[in-house]
Amino acid sequence: MKTKIIFVTGGVLSSLGKGLSSASIGALMECRGLTVANLKMDPYINVDPGTMSPYQHGEVYVTDDGAETDLDLGHYERFTSQTCTRQSNFTTGKVYESVIRKERRGEYLGRTVQVIPHITNEIKNRILRLATDTTDLLIVEVGGTVGDIESLPFLEAIRQLRFDWGAEHVLYAHVTLVPYLKTADELKTKPTQHSVKELRSIGVQPDILLCRSDRKLPADIKAKIALFCNLPAERVFSAPDIDCIYRLPLVFSEEGLATAICEELNIWTRNPDLRMWEDVVQRFTNPRATARIGIVGKYVHLVESYKSLNEALAHGGLPHQAAVELEFISSDELEKGATDLLDNVDAILVPGGFGERGSLGKILAITHARENKIPFLGICLGMQMAVVEFARNVLGLSDVNSQEFDQTPAHPVIHLMEEQKEVTMKGGTMRLGSYPCRIEENSLAHSIYGSTEINERHRHRYEVNNQYRDRLTAAGLRPTGTSPDGLLCEIVELKDHPWFFGCQFHPEYKSKPNSPHPIFTAFVRAALDAATRKEAADATEGTDGSQARLVGTVLQDPPGGVSVES
Repeated sequence: MKTKIIFVTGGVLSSLGKGLSSASIGALMECRGLTVANLKMDPYINVDPGTMSPYQHGEVYVTDDGAETDLDLGHYERFTSQTCTRQSNFTTGKVYESVIRKERRGEYLGRTVQVIPHITNEIKNRILRLATDTTDLLIVEVGGTVGDIESLPFLEAIRQLRFDWGAEHVLYAHVTLVPYLKTADELKTKPTQHSVKELRSIGVQPDILLCRSDRKLPADIKAKIALFCNLPAERVFSAPDIDCIYRLPLVFSEEGLATAICEELNIWTRNPDLRMWEDVVQRFTNPRATARIGIVGKYVHLVESYKSLNEALAHGGLPHQAAVELEFISSDELEKGATDLLDNVDAILVPGGFGERGSLGKILAITHARENKIPFLGICLGMQMAVVEFARNVLGLSDVNSQEFDQTPAHPVIHLMEEQKEVTMKGGTMRLGSYPCRIEENSLAHSIYGSTEINERHRHRYEVNNQYRDRLTAAGLRPTGTSPDGLLCEIVELKDHPWFFGCQFHPEYKSKPNSPHPIFTAFVRAALDAATRKEAADATEGTDGSQARLVGTVLQDPPGGVSVES
């Protein structure tokens, strides 16, 4: 079967949920037995988001093959079984870079290089790379908002592709806004009308409208939108606000979206099997316990910076049927003395990041977790700061730091690998993508994974300095995971602590709601156990138990429907 293609565009304003809509469409079609692939096209001129500030772009998602990509690829992988690659995301910058290189090599034979056809042809070629014999349905999300100058070449390319590929193989889905005005007690369709008018003016007529609103649209509003937007009323679908993002495939299914897609593209599928999504939603919305986890970082004012991490923590609660409440704690505030912010959490997590700002606050949080026996998880920079903290406060070394922050400390316990230094001077500074790790038996890591060999995704430059490994181990900070050659420290654990775990990689990139990453499953379990101990201690001291959280009835083993394997 020739690959069918769905192009998902967005109108009115940004952050309407094109990424979640695209991912949910993929989930629905997988539930019908189809093989899906997702692609994100971003209109900014950066070659990739790797150098962009989290305040500008949010999280940078990393694929197995080492691409730094848009965070929507995380949605695609969490909602479907696909593994995205560097071909699953490209930008205007990457397109122009490729075209200019071809021009310099003389591949255009002296012709004038123009947006049409050269830029649009490059865009189309990159789209069709994923339309392979093994892909039944390709879902392409067009970044930006219709009407933006930056996205015009992408919209022109998808307009052309309908003629190139065949109208029976291409569908246009447009995500738009239907706001409710409280003062008028009315849903307003004019923003959607204008958005569709803008899209039609460049030759793209939507086949399907996904209308974002704070409620489901009544039939008369759908009919009005259909009339003014030139499509049947049964092709206008509600995309209401929901309490759990994993409910979205179920909402779209109830609206009849998957059936409409199959009819429009003439696809024959099996009956949908949505039991997995029903089970996930049931666990999210009916928790039996609660774990409060403090995330200590410097980007906490923008939650999108830790999108995959937030979702992975929520996934970790599912096997225990537990809700995970996230307390975002600014490491800058801890440096100012607000350490009381750490008092009301059951566990502490220090995530990855770059730069010195806030590093002292992260170290203060780690000291608090270590000394008070609070479960701790350090990821990437979080692990490195745990090593720095241990060297300073347990080994008693003076002038200890990471070379990321100080090039010449007396004790560079975190340093740039020797083999990386020459590469850094040439610009290739990152260790990116999936790498193998060997795990010691009789370790916390081995009990978590149940294996001695794993693969995890990385995004970092600096490593634990092997010159200090023996001293760290002798004092109780044990490296239990290393690269297969033993040269790179991947995991550290603290002896004589209930749960203290640091990893150089980013496990959050491989967590799914139906397959929680085992590190987060174990971490949430440790947080629940800590909450139980705290409740017991408070009860012993005569504290009023009326406000106690339900922490004693969590499920030790996950029931059917949710796997805890990575």
